[in-house]
Amino acid sequence: MNTFLKASILSLIMPLAASATMRLDGDHVDVKPKPEDETATVSFSFKNDGDRPVRILNLESACSCLSATLDRATYEPGTTGTGKAEFKVSTFVGKQEKAITVTTDDPKQPEWIITFIMDVPAVVDIEPKMVQWWIGEKAEPKEVTVKIDGPNPMKIKNITSTRENVEYSFRETKPGREFIVTVKPKNTEDVMIGALKLETDSKIPKYQRQLAFFGVVRQPASRKDEPTAGSKPEEIKVVEGKKPGTAEAAPPPVEVVKKPVAAKTK
Repeated sequence: MNTFLKASILSLIMPLAASATMRLDGDHVDVKPKPEDETATVSFSFKNDGDRPVRILNLESACSCLSATLDRATYEPGTTGTGKAEFKVSTFVGKQEKAITVTTDDPKQPEWIITFIMDVPAVVDIEPKMVQWWIGEKAEPKEVTVKIDGPNPMKIKNITSTRENVEYSFRETKPGREFIVTVKPKNTEDVMIGALKLETDSKIPKYQRQLAFFGVVRQPASRKDEPTAGSKPEEIKVVEGKKPGTAEAAPPPVEVVKKPVAAKTK
């Protein structure tokens, strides 16, 4: 191949290969709030690894709980930039993955996704999240375990119910760390979904009220076994409202999806 032909091929390839690339310093941005945090702010850095300037046109979050800003609008080739993101921690618990979509003027990278992983320490663990009885089943008591996993112990001061058709009580099994809540419907004649409101002496406002859910549901025709406190005879989908076990939530509307469950547990 002669020199002229090689030069011609390279002149065609190089423009196609040239592109701007906005890259984070890692795969994602870690956010690690403390249990008492209402909001969490994190800074992150990135670089334009490409060979042309990149202009930022827009930033859009997939969740109202996350917002972000960048330090300027245009990044020259080889330059680094910084950004700042703020999470509304609210009642989130555990790992939460959210993203910001950055729109750019680069035809090779019109959208740049910045992924954030927030890990919120669990302070109160309620298991199971919901106890259930079949319609017509014997109304026997079932138990819910409440564990205090945070750095400071706390106590349950009082419990109230969103439904009148239940009886309930609680006892402390490990001082400041574990409680057993017993709940029993007065009858199982009708479908019922409700919640027990647990009041604690936590100094952190969002942990002063917790929820444990209960329900009387219809039995799928293919299922003959009675549900137990930890079983999942039906799939419960929270349509709206806050997560089970979190503070300041009324019993969320639920959709009971009748779903056959095999005799073998998961």
